Amino acid sequence: MGDRRHLRRKPLSAVVTLEPGSLGAWALRYLEDLTVRNYSPHTIRGEEKNLYRFVPWCEERGVKTPAELSVELLERYQRHLFHAVKADGKRLSFHSQYDRLGGVRRFLRWLTRHRVIPMNPATSLEPPRIERRLPKAILSAYEAEQILRQPDVTTPRGLRDRAILEVLYATGIRRQELARLRIDDIDLESGRLIVRQGKGKKDRVLPLSERACAWIEKYLEEARFKLYRGPDRGALFLTALGDRMEPGQITKITRRAIEAAGIDKPGACHLFRHTMATLMLEGGADLRYVQAMLGHASIATTQIYTRIAIGKLKEVYEQSHPGAKLKRRSTAAEAAAKDAAAACDDEPEPDPRDAFLAELAAEDDENDATASPEDGDADGES
Repeated sequence: MGDRRHLRRKPLSAVVTLEPGSLGAWALRYLEDLTVRNYSPHTIRGEEKNLYRFVPWCEERGVKTPAELSVELLERYQRHLFHAVKADGKRLSFHSQYDRLGGVRRFLRWLTRHRVIPMNPATSLEPPRIERRLPKAILSAYEAEQILRQPDVTTPRGLRDRAILEVLYATGIRRQELARLRIDDIDLESGRLIVRQGKGKKDRVLPLSERACAWIEKYLEEARFKLYRGPDRGALFLTALGDRMEPGQITKITRRAIEAAGIDKPGACHLFRHTMATLMLEGGADLRYVQAMLGHASIATTQIYTRIAIGKLKEVYEQSHPGAKLKRRSTAAEAAAKDAAAACDDEPEPDPRDAFLAELAAEDDENDATASPEDGDADGES
């Protein structure tokens, strides 16, 4: 059982006309071509989702073949997206409008390249400008520590959850990347983690804090063998039923810990991702190193990506990430005792960085961003 939200919708083939030469038939050919060219399932689902909206919209207006597409029709669709209202009564953000139009433009570019249509009507379409917004919320180092202490580490699932939270905070990896981790992707001796086939199907090596290594080691030694059932396929994090963790289940675990800590900030896994990046930057890390941690293709659209050696990245990481400065505990007893003592401590003196973080969170309240996939529920027992 996993995150099956993308399966609840009927397939594209069930809602469009499939006659030879129809817009729906060509849309399916386009998705098949993406599969043949080794695009990730995540990317293909995203493109299908965009066409799932666009093609039926065209057919409802009598446009059933690629030859009938025009600039005027695309401009109508753009206005339709601007006025569209979501289930919660809110309008689509400009970023969502941009993404949906982007899927249509890529489809039309493919039709033009394969000489299905002589000219691409989307070339003169001007997409909406998207605002460069800061993250909706960021945790302070103190808040992050409170969240990390929430799982009940006396149980197998609690140990697993603590290890998951430690990895999210230490590395800022995406939830899909964390769900795909295997035991052999973790090198506890050198404190490194390999993200295989991350966004853009790129591998990257990341430093892992000593504390995160300690909790992963404890989870592997004391909890994981109690969770798996049947053949062991090597997945690092397992559900209570012994299956590989799904992204939606990781979101639920993270959100549950945030709420248990009494922290009223939106988000889940990406909240840790933004926090890791912000705290490293505030700790003095160069933007290039944070970029390498996050797996971004570029610092900005006009800057060229600079490859970073893992040795230097680890050095910068240990100097700038607050979690990396907390050394590995030698025994499970020490870890539990220190956490128990810390939970009783009064909050430390306010960090001047927190005012800046609070200001960012306040600005994010004004952002009309669409609901994140992380806000969805996931089926199955975690």
